[in-house]
Amino acid sequence: MKSIYGVTFEDLREFMLENNEKKYRASQVFDWLYKKKVTSFEEMTNLSPSVLELLKTNFELTALKKIVESKSTDGTVKYLYGLEDMNLIESVVMSHNYGYSICVTSQVGCNMGCRFCASGVLKKKRNLSAGEIMSQVIESEKAFGQRISHIVVMGIGEPFDNYENLMTFLKNVNDPKGLEIGARHITVSTCGIVPKIIEYADEKLQINLAISLHAPNNEIRSALMPINKKYPIEDVVKAIKYYINQTNRRITIEYIMIRDLNDQEQHAIELAKLLKGINVYVNLIPYNEVIEAPFKRSRKEDMDKFFQTLKKLKINATLRKEQGHDINAACGQLRSQHLS
Repeated sequence: MKSIYGVTFEDLREFMLENNEKKYRASQVFDWLYKKKVTSFEEMTNLSPSVLELLKTNFELTALKKIVESKSTDGTVKYLYGLEDMNLIESVVMSHNYGYSICVTSQVGCNMGCRFCASGVLKKKRNLSAGEIMSQVIESEKAFGQRISHIVVMGIGEPFDNYENLMTFLKNVNDPKGLEIGARHITVSTCGIVPKIIEYADEKLQINLAISLHAPNNEIRSALMPINKKYPIEDVVKAIKYYINQTNRRITIEYIMIRDLNDQEQHAIELAKLLKGINVYVNLIPYNEVIEAPFKRSRKEDMDKFFQTLKKLKINATLRKEQGHDINAACGQLRSQHLS
């Protein structure tokens, strides 16, 4: 049965009309779901018995079972959730000076196979439904006890490999009738599936896009990310330019700093040449070491020099503040540990 969280407001209005109910019933249902955050249809006390029966017959309120909650000294909390089919997923809530953000998962496992990532060790079993993605936000907000104001789709899985469910989720998150989170407070991250970047650009959303690049050339990127053999850096850069032309939005370039592999001054110079004149900024990310991969985190002096080199070459860049390191906040770690 389909999760009610996986239905857009427009689709629910049509559903009501098709079943001889007033379309304003959709507004009532969305108010109960996203403003009052009820846990059962029975709590929707202003709905008629016929509407309640219609909802219960056709939809379910997706429930996630919280299995483990890990708290960091910096305020980051990681949740391990169980799905109805006994699969496991993770979500991470982070504290910032501007509010609270959540990193949500889009798939059970991942087929992208990035060499540095704990998530890719466990192959994709299935896509998450739009309702299962949304339920991570709803349940984590309840467990965390604070309103979540920012969302990043950067957890386990490749969001653009689950495109249809991703788009339904984004619509309900952004909808004033839904969670009402502003488009510019939402970020989707992809490892570089070029046709989907093009499709996403044509949606002309104001939702942020981040590209996991992690290398300044094809040799290094192919060694780290198998997807580069199908969609090499040149194609990714073309897609980035197309996206910017279509949306007039800046793109975030994610770049994990791995010791002696992609973090030297010559790599920064090469990256600057690659991105020169493109409306991007580079988010330099200290690598979270995982037992599933042989790589080491860059030395602080190398990260600082890399950052300063980019700045000197007129590339906007930030060095990400580390959060949740003491609870193994790298994607997939808690899940893989639990399965072990």
